[in-house]
Amino acid sequence: MKGFSNKFKDLPDYIVKITKEIWEDRGLATLHHYYAQDIPMRFPSGLVRGNAGVIDGTLATLAEFPDRELLADDVIWSGNEDDGFLSSHRLLTTGTHTGHGAFGAPTGKRFTIHAIADCAARNDVIDDEWLIRDVGGIARQLGWRPSDYAQYQIAQEGGPDTCQRPFHPSHDVQGPYTGRGNDNAWGKTLATILQRIMDKDFTVIRSDYDRAVKTEHWGARGGWGWDFVETDWMRLRSSFPTADFKIDHQIGRADPGLPNRAAVRWSLTGKHAGAGFFGTPTGAEVHIMGITHAEWGERGLRREYTLIDEVAIWKQILLHTGQTQ
Repeated sequence: MKGFSNKFKDLPDYIVKITKEIWEDRGLATLHHYYAQDIPMRFPSGLVRGNAGVIDGTLATLAEFPDRELLADDVIWSGNEDDGFLSSHRLLTTGTHTGHGAFGAPTGKRFTIHAIADCAARNDVIDDEWLIRDVGGIARQLGWRPSDYAQYQIAQEGGPDTCQRPFHPSHDVQGPYTGRGNDNAWGKTLATILQRIMDKDFTVIRSDYDRAVKTEHWGARGGWGWDFVETDWMRLRSSFPTADFKIDHQIGRADPGLPNRAAVRWSLTGKHAGAGFFGTPTGAEVHIMGITHAEWGERGLRREYTLIDEVAIWKQILLHTGQTQ
């Protein structure tokens, strides 16, 4: 690839190898090369500017979970050597809580979650990123309810007046990447499915999903068949029934030897105005960053992976209600 080291054969190879080099090979200093000095990194928990913050955050996570593994599940990508690339990298990540850190004193408990990172890459450097870790899934497996962990976060960060605010588009900065993905039909198909779900047309699940669909969702939860995926999407939309839904980025792939796949980054912005996953409606203004990956088989959509950060959502609700202690 033009502008990239010749040790990488293509973009997926680059993404998978540098992830392992940084995390499992302990190459934190390589972030000075692989991540742009002024990179904007958007997490549901907030916006981080610059690779120094990325390095410090990676070190803190490894200190808390020193046996952490990041296993590449898929890389769904778009772009080219001249205009730059965007990779949507789905990982299965595991670790044992043996150190002090963001989740408190060591519990010795082990977690397994998914994470999805949308990374813009050009000339061997990541210069823009959107990352969702299943923080609620980690919290649950370490013994927290996501709402309680959000409350703990607020306290640890100095209280409601000084704690880090979750990400909201009004806080965003324009990074180098301005693309919207590609025009592949599978990306358009997934975007249409998500739009219909958010328009409360849940018939799309039984018409477009394989009856034996395997779903992996936030909170380290999953299920087989239509019932699980229908119920999860209905409960999410019911919590924010009037929130504005937006497709922020979409990629489709039809690669030889692989199932047809798509990656869509999306958002919901609006009031916590209904019952569902997040308790009694509070009227809190909430922004949700979401990423969905999908694979198709001969009977329709057969694998769906969707991540949001429940803890960041609860944090916004608790800051609104004042229930921070």
